[in-house]
Amino acid sequence: MDRILKAAWTKPAVFLLLLAPLADLVWRGFHDQLGANPIEAITRGTGVWTLRILLLTLAITPARRLLGWPSLIRFRRMIGLFAFFYALLHLTTYLWLDKFFDMEEMRQDVVKRRFITAGLAAFLLMLPLALTSTAGWIRRLGGKRWQALHRLVYVSAAAAVVHYLWLVKVDIRPPAMYAALLLLLLGYRAKQWLTARRGPAV
Repeated sequence: MDRILKAAWTKPAVFLLLLAPLADLVWRGFHDQLGANPIEAITRGTGVWTLRILLLTLAITPARRLLGWPSLIRFRRMIGLFAFFYALLHLTTYLWLDKFFDMEEMRQDVVKRRFITAGLAAFLLMLPLALTSTAGWIRRLGGKRWQALHRLVYVSAAAAVVHYLWLVKVDIRPPAMYAALLLLLLGYRAKQWLTARRGPAV
């Protein structure tokens, strides 16, 4: 499997797969299949895919170690940028199609609706990660500082899960499932950190 992951065609294939949710939304929009509230469908769709791709980004390191597929690392930056791309679409849908850039209404939303506050926090935490995702920024910041900054992805994912949990009023099973996945990934990260702190067994 790792040999396949190294192939030149795999990156374009993953790129197209990550574009598929957006293509589906566009297709359904042009064919009037977004339901009675198209804006809500677009907002919910882009939001859910943001969270899914964000968790996929966090799963890269555990997967490459547990499955023995080191070449998975080739896709992490691209997947992370796609998570930000869908987050940007999600936010733009809210700002433009939902609120028509009404700053006062949006300000009141941030103050009164806690799920909006959590979602905005998740986006703002993703912003510096997207801006510093290039090799040039890794050189400027240095490897350790860059890695420390990019650990914010866990905080962003937690804020995104909270955003979804607070948004849902009836069936919390979908956001609870994502929360469980995030806890699993955080647990793996914590285990790796503790193992590194203890050092090799003597």
